[in-house]
Amino acid sequence: MLHPTSLPGPYGIGDLGPSSRQFLSWLQEAGQTTWQMLPLVPAGAGHSPYDGSSAFAGNPQLISPQDLEEGGLLSASDLAGVPLFDNESVQYDMAGEWKSRLLRLAWNRFRQSNPNRHRELFEDWATRPEQGPWLEDWAMFASLKAHFDGKPWSEWTPDLRDREAAAMASVRQELEDDIGYHRFVQYLFADQWSRLRETARQRSVRLLGDMPFYVALDSADVWAHRHLFKVDGEGQPTFVAGVPPDYFSETGQRWGNPVFRWDSHEGDGYRWWIERVGCSLATYDSIRIDHFRAFADYWEIDASEPTAVNGQWTPGPGVHLFERLREVLGELPLVAEDLGHITSEVRELKSNLGLPGMKVLQFGFDSPDSEHLPHNFTRNTVAYTGTHDNDTSVGWLEDLEPEKRQRVLDYVGGGGNRAHWDLIRSVSTSVADLSIFPMQDVLGLGGRHRMNTPSSAEGNWAWRLQPEMADDPTAAQLRRITVLAGRLETESMGPPA
Repeated sequence: MLHPTSLPGPYGIGDLGPSSRQFLSWLQEAGQTTWQMLPLVPAGAGHSPYDGSSAFAGNPQLISPQDLEEGGLLSASDLAGVPLFDNESVQYDMAGEWKSRLLRLAWNRFRQSNPNRHRELFEDWATRPEQGPWLEDWAMFASLKAHFDGKPWSEWTPDLRDREAAAMASVRQELEDDIGYHRFVQYLFADQWSRLRETARQRSVRLLGDMPFYVALDSADVWAHRHLFKVDGEGQPTFVAGVPPDYFSETGQRWGNPVFRWDSHEGDGYRWWIERVGCSLATYDSIRIDHFRAFADYWEIDASEPTAVNGQWTPGPGVHLFERLREVLGELPLVAEDLGHITSEVRELKSNLGLPGMKVLQFGFDSPDSEHLPHNFTRNTVAYTGTHDNDTSVGWLEDLEPEKRQRVLDYVGGGGNRAHWDLIRSVSTSVADLSIFPMQDVLGLGGRHRMNTPSSAEGNWAWRLQPEMADDPTAAQLRRITVLAGRLETESMGPPA
């Protein structure tokens, strides 16, 4: 598991260019067949990919300037004078400003000289039916967002907030160039992604995407489809999403996303969900659905409540949504994120759909009969040492009470000097159909390298892999464990790494 933003590179943030292709080569060398990443959508508040401003659009910050130069849309001089980025962590704001300037240069060059037949490719991509439902809404939303100096759509003038036909027609003409630019940027993202996906196929690596259950209030989706969300006439939520008090927080988590009006979705034949899942299936080989339990029931909080403590469980769409998805899209290669407080109704829904769930080794030591201990795993499972919301395995171990730490070490074996490998081996040798490890765990990194701390607004999503970290011995050791576990059955074990 590694998000592309975490990849190394000279531009303040990882992207879909050379570093992604190099990582695919490293995965192949390490005997790995799945790359899981976080959502690729434009990041929202606090740069969270789980609070994106579109459920469909790609994050422009992931576009590779080097690949744009190779494609004739930028020149070497355009890339000169790169700011002095601190490549220890992702520099979202600084990188975003610099990349926006480069993308504008690419747009101008595209309009003026049409290098390498980009115009034909762009028009072909933009006019495909699968782009129709979302591309124009996103391009208009992004343009208006800039036009109103970054204000949320609920604070735009009422005629544009409410998408009145005359106002929309007028501003579409006024902002024609900017709307075209945002359509073009999405084409660039799709073009670079398609080439990365082809490289993944050549390396026999499947791409496992991540689809958040909710979308952000300040998103193109809520603005364009207000009737599908519980928001009032001024665009303010009446109820918001979250979870009650749990492992991560005594007051629960008040995410603030607007919750769905499921009766409206059902009345619309679940069209928005069909388009959303269809877009994701066209992007990835399989998809992890975050917060799967909300399809059974979800924690709904009155928008006036300051925390998630006072909420209520409200029924979700259940199996009916998935029946409709399968009717239109066929079989669904999904993974259900079924962590936290899971009821019999959630288990029944997952079982009826035949979807694999998740098990996380770090959660396995709170009780001796935990389903998160590898000896209790079942085959139809995706097993993890930890997720993006957990501390790194090394950081987690360091923070455990001595007695509990010793229990972990006794369970996974080894003397504790290379405990991250012992944890990885324990998950790998389980019966779970798929085992996945955060890159930080493969590298044995401490807690300061964790990706996200739930309920914490600062310091998240910024970790970056350093070029020297993913070395050949690390790849060799991961491959050796993979072979030992029978997950590369055509290959015999070599000497210890």
